[in-house]
Amino acid sequence: MTASLLKSDKTLRTLNDPDLTLQDIIQSLPKDCFKQNPWEAWTEAIVSVLMVALGYGLLLKSPWFLLPLAWVFTGTALTGFFVIGHDAGHRSFAKKPWVNDLVGHLFMMPLIYPFHAWRILHNFHHAHTNELEVDNAWRPFGAEEYEGLHPLIRTVYKFIRGYFWWIGSIFHWANLHFDWRSFDEKDRGDVKLSVAVVALFAVIVFPALIWTTGIWGFIKFWLVPWLVYHFWMSTFTIVHHTAADIPFQPTQVWNAAEAQLLGSVHCDYPRWVEFLCHDINVHVPHHVSTAIPSYNLRMAHQSLKENWGKYIYERQFNWSLMKEISEECHLYEPERAYQSFREHAQAKHGAKQ
Repeated sequence: MTASLLKSDKTLRTLNDPDLTLQDIIQSLPKDCFKQNPWEAWTEAIVSVLMVALGYGLLLKSPWFLLPLAWVFTGTALTGFFVIGHDAGHRSFAKKPWVNDLVGHLFMMPLIYPFHAWRILHNFHHAHTNELEVDNAWRPFGAEEYEGLHPLIRTVYKFIRGYFWWIGSIFHWANLHFDWRSFDEKDRGDVKLSVAVVALFAVIVFPALIWTTGIWGFIKFWLVPWLVYHFWMSTFTIVHHTAADIPFQPTQVWNAAEAQLLGSVHCDYPRWVEFLCHDINVHVPHHVSTAIPSYNLRMAHQSLKENWGKYIYERQFNWSLMKEISEECHLYEPERAYQSFREHAQAKHGAKQ
């Protein structure tokens, strides 16, 4: 669908059928969408390994002026590692839990992402998508909450909600995934294990990399590709659920069907990005059911368009889209979904006069 986002004619996206449930939507999908295919799953994993290996080959052989292209390719391929771990975290990579856990740790380890910590927090996001004050992914602060923040936190929030959205996932990663005390008691053992795995990787690989290639080698072969990965991680996740007419809802009126179907965005990226990242951009069916493996997302998306097309939100990745999000989608506003920092400052100034 084409959605107008001009403030003069923007209307919030809501379900026309209040009786529609998430289960109704799930049951409309073909059963083939949920079938796990070990051949396809392992093919995706092998493709990611080969693409990352190719990326590092390019980094080794490229002259300095081609390094930016090699960094972009390698970092994007590493994002594919995350997507493999993502399927494993949702138990859609394999039927056996131990296989999912092993794959998840192996593929997320080079990204220094504690698998179980991410898995638990990410599943919470799926259970509370766009639920105000509950969701843990790109949840907007309200104006009053924003003003009550510590000045440093307020500055960081303003920073990553604007034109530096592309480092937002770094703050999310560092702030939420390493303190096992913030998790339920039953999950702390798993989180400790995952933190230990990435810590072991870091204390072995990073010194070895610096010893053999120097500080520049560490920057060239790990840090810059990792930053490119976080560019995509930040971009994918903010675009997935952020638009000027997609509201976060308070718990008392939050609706699962509305949040997952209307509150999720399908965004088309350059095909090479979609290939390397295993269609992580085909996001609406993933929020309808996390049991759908990544290689079946396009089939599920087509079914959703046929059955629920008027609710499907489709965008194109470009500067206009990111400018819109970076300039408008800042603070929660109950009547219009979002209020920009500029509008908030004007309202605050007017209230003082």
